[in-house]
Amino acid sequence: MQQSPPLVQRATVKADSLALSMGFVAVYIAFFMIALLATILMLNWRSWFPGAESSRNLLSGVRAAVYSLMSHIT
Repeated sequence: MQQSPPLVQRATVKADSLALSMGFVAVYIAFFMIALLATILMLNWRSWFPGAESSRNLLSGVRAAVYSLMSHIT
């Protein structure tokens, strides 16, 4: 079995890490915009996102929802 050089492995891990980070940011922005719009319209958005049900404010609720979603993706 041929092993790949450590440099190639590090580049792959770095690329995967960057892709996961960019996905997190994109999902966070989308969830934040939905939650912000729902808050302005006085809708109960916390029940829409898993993990955000017990949050006290907008940012912690969105963060909890994104972490819940990302754990299912990875």
